[in-house]
Order: sequence, then structure tokens, then C-alpha cells
Amino acid sequence: MNKKRQAIWDKSGGKCWYCGCNLPEKGWHADHFEPIQRNWWNGTCEHPERDTVENLVPACASCNLNKHSMPLESWRKIIQGYVFSLNRDSTQYRLAKRYGLVQETEVKVTFWFEENGY
Repeated sequence: MNKKRQAIWDKSGGKCWYCGCNLPEKGWHADHFEPIQRNWWNGTCEHPERDTVENLVPACASCNLNKHSMPLESWRKIIQGYVFSLNRDSTQYRLAKRYGLVQETEVKVTFWFEENGY
């Protein structure tokens, strides 16, 4: 692992900054905590000043791809709404809940870095 990626990895000791899962040695993403939003049509990005090691955090692929270029609070609201979406759109989810396989809670979405004092 190069020095830049090692410095990002070391911020959490190899945990996803968001969900806290153990990251594989290869295949994890460096996420812009404060998004830069790349413009695919012309190769530029918004907020290029945020493209720094200090603003990069280690993330699992699923968290990074789901967060995309959203600010943290927007992403938190999206995640919080998943249970509503599942209840509305998924017959399988509703059936699993009916049979006690799923138990919903009203907990606030809290990210790993928040629980660990970062």
C-alpha cells in the first residue's frame, strides 16, 4: 500500500469510516468526506480544494458507492428512509417482517466515526 493510502487506512485502523466493517487490504475506497462531485461530462470537479488527504476517509465499497457525492447529512436522511421504502416497495421485506425475521427500530443513523469520537 502506498503512503497516501496507508495514511487514509490508518485514520480508522482499517475500519469503514461509516459502517465500521473491517476493510479488506485491497478493494476499499478512499471517500471524500466533504464531497468534491466529479463532472463526468467534462472531467472537472466541484470543490477541487477538498481533494486532500485530510478530507479522504477509508470506506467500504458499498458505503462509498451509496454515499456517492452527497454531503453526510443528506446521506444520513437517505439511509433513514430505507425502512419506509422497503415497507412501500418490497413484498419480500413485508413478508419477512410479518414472520418475525425483520425487526424495525427507530434508531437514528449513527456512523462509526461518530461512535468512536472522530
